[in-house]
This record gives sequence, structure tokens and C-alpha cells, in this order.
Amino acid sequence: MAAVHLRGASRRYPKTSQPAVDNLDLEIRDGEFLVLVGPSGCGKSTTLRLIAGLEEMDTGSVTIDGKDVTDLDSKDREVAMVFQSYALYPHMSVAENMGFSLKVSGFGEKEIDARVHDVARLLELEDLLERKPKELSGGQKQRVAMGRAIVRKPKIFLMDEPLSNLDAKLRLTTRTRISQLQKDLGITTLYVTHDQAEAMTMGTRVAVMNQGQIVQIDSPQAIYDRPVNTFVATFVGTPAMNLLKVTPEVAAGYFGKKVSAPALVGIRPDHWRVTTQGIGVKVTMVESVGSDAFAYAVPTSADVELVDSEFVIFRTTSKEAPAIGDQLFLSPTDVHLFDISTGLLIISN
Repeated sequence: MAAVHLRGASRRYPKTSQPAVDNLDLEIRDGEFLVLVGPSGCGKSTTLRLIAGLEEMDTGSVTIDGKDVTDLDSKDREVAMVFQSYALYPHMSVAENMGFSLKVSGFGEKEIDARVHDVARLLELEDLLERKPKELSGGQKQRVAMGRAIVRKPKIFLMDEPLSNLDAKLRLTTRTRISQLQKDLGITTLYVTHDQAEAMTMGTRVAVMNQGQIVQIDSPQAIYDRPVNTFVATFVGTPAMNLLKVTPEVAAGYFGKKVSAPALVGIRPDHWRVTTQGIGVKVTMVESVGSDAFAYAVPTSADVELVDSEFVIFRTTSKEAPAIGDQLFLSPTDVHLFDISTGLLIISN
């Protein structure tokens, strides 16, 4: 196990106007599972590749286990990567794929065989060791790719969207397996994804990234409960947080918040309740998702202005879901107040 520190890391690709990673500071604690999440193009995969040594920094440094590895080749950094593509050798068996890096490094056959079988038991691959990749399912291939990384006994796991090629059900079971495996092995892990559901369920801490910088880093629940700005507020959570532009009078009247200038009010779909007074809305669509339902409604109160959305979205049980065309009043149980010019959080309750 080892801690990782990026300090002042920057990387700009040729013929681009903005750096992919911009003066980034990031600490991954010894033994933790840190998830780096953000939209496409935010710099998260570049950050991972800088740690791995697959990209050169323009400025900055990276240390692993207290050792400056900025100028070391990737093979000398004691990291192991799992990619979106399984990158298995089609002509090799599962056992040969898992042990190949050890063979290249000069390990003896007995040591390779012992490590491969130990990891195969851990990943429930023992019955597949003689098969070729073409005989495996997507989930099995991903386990082989993970096994290939684990047999090296690295100090750091670096995972770059490893579940993107799996179907929804397999993604769920595999992410549970990865989380449990990391806890069992205790290996410091950086996991990159654009899927905020993966981020919120897998990481001990989550770093939300945008435009080459870390916007917020905290526990998943803290990020959900207290996003630092409107970007995090609307990126984390499904459906996204409702944002409403309000005057001081509306902020005080509907939301009980005193402000001296227009502001943005953020309310998650979970935090609306149907009442006898409040913001008037008309339901235009209802999505049932099993025991729960999400209702989409347009405001009928003239003093409420939605931001970046046509609808107020609120959650109910499927049994209590309104009908299309119903006119209701909504009041919030939890409110976030953001500065209208900077998007920064002012108040959260």
C-alpha cells in the first residue's frame, strides 16, 4: 500500500486552447478507494495517466509512497492499470494472460503459477484458466484484466472506466465485486468514471472534476448533501437538482431564506413535498421506476423561473404519483442557496 500525491500537475495537449489538467493538487490516501468523476473531457483520464507515467507533465510532480516518481518510466512506478478495453491477448489462455507480466519481469514458473492460482481463487476464475478470451463473457474478461493487475502485487491500482463495456446488470454486480475486492486487498486505488452512480456507491472519497481541476473532494454523502457549487449540485444526483432563479421576495416567501439580491435556489427531487400552498405546478409527465416515481411539472407560479431545465422534478412513491394534468403545490424540505453570479454555495440546510 502507498499514498499518492500530485502537486501542481499540468498537461496541455498540442493544438488545444486549454490544459487537460490545470495545476492540479490531489492526494490519494494510503489504502483508500478514491473515485475521480466528471464529464467527458474534464481531464480525469489524463490525471490517471500522469500518475501512471503514460503522460508527461508539463509542470508538477507525483510521489508514490513518499518517493518522487515524476521522471520514472511507467514500469518502474509499481502501479497496475485496468482499462475500459480488456486488452487481453487473444492467443493466450486466461492463465497465460494473467501471468504474462510476471513472465516478462523474469519470475520463475512456480512463482507465476502460484500467484495466478491464488488470484484466480480470489476472482472465481479457477475453472476458466485454460480458456481463451473469445470463450469468455464480458464480465469474465474484466475479471481476467483485474487478475492480471493483482498478480503483480502493485502499490497502486489505477482503473480507467473499467465497467463501460458491460451491460447494466453486470455493471452493478461487478462494481460490488471491485469494491469488496479493494477492501479485502487494501490496495490504494484511483478509479476514474463519468458515471456518478458508480462514484457515489464505490468510493470512500469522491473527487469531482471539471475543466482540468478538482471542484470538490469529500465523502459521497457530503458531496450530495452539501455541493460547493451549482456544477457539483447538478452533476451529482439522478435526476439532477432543480435550480430556480428567485428574487429576495420569493426566497423569503417560498423558501424562508433572506437574501439581498436575486439568487439561485437548489432543491433535489427527493426534497419536494406536495402541500396545500407553495409553488404552483402542473404535472406533464410521470416516470415510474418500480416503487418510486418521478413527476415532471411546469411552474404555474409566475414568480418562479427555472434554470437550465423546462421542468420541476419531484419524487413520490408510485402509489402516490400524481396524474398528468394535475395541478399541485410544492414546498421544499431541504434548500440550497447559491450565488447567482459565481454559482457558489451560500446556504445549505
